Amino acid sequence: MTILIVDGKEIDVPAEYTLLQACEAAGAEIPRFCYHERLSIAGNCRMCLVEVKGGPKPVASCAWGVRDCRPGPKGEPPEISTRSPMVKKAREGVMEFLLINHPLDCPICDQGGECDLQDQAMGYGVDTSRFAENKRAVEDKYLGALVKTSMNRCIQCTRCVRFSAEVCGAPEMGATGRGEDMEITTYLESALTSELQGNLVDICPVGALTSKPYAFAARPWELGKTQSVDVMDGVGSSIRVDTRGREVMRILPRINEAVNEEWISDKTRHVVDGLRTQRLDRPYIRENGQLRAASWQEAFAAIAAKVGRIDGKRIGAIAGDLAAVEEMFALKELLAKCGSANLAVQGGEAFDPKAGRASYIFNPTIAGIDQADVLLIVGSNPRKEAAVFNARIRKRWRSGQLKIGVIGAKADLTYGHDYIGAGTDSLSDLAAGKHSFADVLKAAKNPVVLVGAGALARQDGAAVLALAAKLASDVGAIKDGWNGFGVLHETASRVGALDIGFAAGAGGLNAAQMTTFGTLDVLFLLGADEIKAPDGTFVVYIGTHGDRGAHRADVILPGAAYTEKQGLFVNTEGRVQTANRAAFPPGEAREDWAIIRALSDVLGKKLPFDSLGALRQALFKAVPHLMRVDQIEAGNAADLKTLGGKGGSVEKAPFKTLVEDYYLTNPIARASAVMAECSRLASGHMLTAAE
Repeated sequence: MTILIVDGKEIDVPAEYTLLQACEAAGAEIPRFCYHERLSIAGNCRMCLVEVKGGPKPVASCAWGVRDCRPGPKGEPPEISTRSPMVKKAREGVMEFLLINHPLDCPICDQGGECDLQDQAMGYGVDTSRFAENKRAVEDKYLGALVKTSMNRCIQCTRCVRFSAEVCGAPEMGATGRGEDMEITTYLESALTSELQGNLVDICPVGALTSKPYAFAARPWELGKTQSVDVMDGVGSSIRVDTRGREVMRILPRINEAVNEEWISDKTRHVVDGLRTQRLDRPYIRENGQLRAASWQEAFAAIAAKVGRIDGKRIGAIAGDLAAVEEMFALKELLAKCGSANLAVQGGEAFDPKAGRASYIFNPTIAGIDQADVLLIVGSNPRKEAAVFNARIRKRWRSGQLKIGVIGAKADLTYGHDYIGAGTDSLSDLAAGKHSFADVLKAAKNPVVLVGAGALARQDGAAVLALAAKLASDVGAIKDGWNGFGVLHETASRVGALDIGFAAGAGGLNAAQMTTFGTLDVLFLLGADEIKAPDGTFVVYIGTHGDRGAHRADVILPGAAYTEKQGLFVNTEGRVQTANRAAFPPGEAREDWAIIRALSDVLGKKLPFDSLGALRQALFKAVPHLMRVDQIEAGNAADLKTLGGKGGSVEKAPFKTLVEDYYLTNPIARASAVMAECSRLASGHMLTAAE
């Protein structure tokens, strides 16, 4: 630790701190444009100037280390001033230079009200300029469907360049020219390819990069702000939903160091227009092969007429990717009252809730990747399945302390890795110690074995899971103080469904059996759109969009999207999170749990709760750990030893990437025009790369 005196206040800070960090630790406010705590230091805006006692001129505090400060002539601690006349004059000079070429766009700039340049010009700007020459003009660049450019406003802080190269792992931005001719641009002015490019808008300190889909839509002070969580993947990123009236206008990230740091994926951010289009806003009944609008009473009566005269064992339910825990619990209770144990969640066949929580969560935790030193990825493409988590893996890899091995389809994961093989043969060889990477895993202090959807969404998924658990146990990934076995789920609902036992019970059918011709008479789809129901089965679809599930349904009951209801979600690491209601469902649509509760009354199987609070009481009584919001109930490592001993025969087929099109993975995304355009650009990029 090093002692400094900042504005007369003595502080003790680590020697590796920069002066900017030291000054902020002392409570001083340091303006900056180019410095960002998650990016490398550029030191090119000069706004963070401070005075070091004895120095001839002010220094850039972001690029000056605490260990570079010399003590006084008698050994006294270095003195730093952040408010001296020299500092004030220097900062005002820098601000004047920055504003020389900056256009007076504030009234038409989307960054207005959230702009670092506006805020700091209030503190350090002057009301006149001594610069009489013409302002420079820079041509706007094309960056794709998500980021809009107005490069006249650019102050060359290079945050976007560093973010693209360091966080995204797609170094597609850079600077050309020098001095007044310097311009930030993309390589050959083509669209950006990263799944995190929307974050460029957040880190740009001026209005040079703004959101293209949100352009000229609203001002920040018009919007209501609701804290919630994302359901586009299994990470559960913390988000803020901004609404105007009944309409969701935009989605922004919230800082959560344990989950998403301060980034969100492009699908999370720009799926907003999908919440407005192709919405189901009233019940429908299929008559003579055609769907017609109906009242709630008619829809319930049609279901009751069908359910009332069949055996409960011929009723089943499948939950989709975006279902909250409460509605799955209500549906499970309703089927139990009907005498059915036919339950499944999309993509959950490989998991058995009775095998223990450790068998289906990401035990090392998302933040735990920062301690890992070897990572084995089995049948997963984290870049497509969990883009924000992939950025965290890349961050650890860039530190030089993480070796990565991959078994599965070849892909550009944005970080260097050893490609071990394509399928179960390679996994078996690794488990038998026949591959050199097995020695790397055994020598590691904190190894992680990550199993993804591509390995588990197969007929032999349970056997692959058992083999991976055995491998993790054999290489020492499961020990006191460290559980390195983790499942990376690509959906928001799966862990919550497994927590409450929304899976085939004793004598129950799984999803594959339920979708076999002739096994069921009635099938409830709770937002399950990736399921192909067989002919002859009466399908009741509870969901939000006119997607695949609604096209096949005999009765459609309109539900609420994740921004329109309160609900619990459990992310891939087992963290319980709360989504809050930011808007209301359209038309006659209702919250899903309320639909199931009302239906239970009509069926004569009345559920014992009339409010969300009462439902949650019953839920917490059945599964107590769900009441501990933002906490992780750790799995029992002993369960993994048992899981590893189960064995099972595995197929020889190679693992496939489950997420073929990152932008179109769920009904909301498929309804979004922005996501469709991103998908088109991405497929064009892939074709170009293949050529």
